[in-house]
Amino acid sequence: MAIGTIGMMVLEGWDSVTSFYFMSLLATAEGPAQAPVTVGGKIFASVMAFLSIGAAISAITFTFGPLFGSILKEGFAYVEKGENKLKKELEHKDQTRSSTRPED
Repeated sequence: MAIGTIGMMVLEGWDSVTSFYFMSLLATAEGPAQAPVTVGGKIFASVMAFLSIGAAISAITFTFGPLFGSILKEGFAYVEKGENKLKKELEHKDQTRSSTRPED
């Protein structure tokens, strides 16, 4: 945000509040109302838009990644428990069938 704010101040000649406001809207994908006028400002804003999306995704992954991992792990454990239960039931049915089957 700081780099983007300073960049817009230098490239577009905006004051610090306008530059920060622009970068905030750009970073949150709101789409700022005011567009850069200079070619350098437009290119810089485009690059900053891609970088801010990457930074947001990284922050979300870093923050919520462990939570998603533990939920996924619990889900796999639940499925594995159900699978083991079904295997035991099938084994029990096979044993019951083989013991009740008349021998030739």
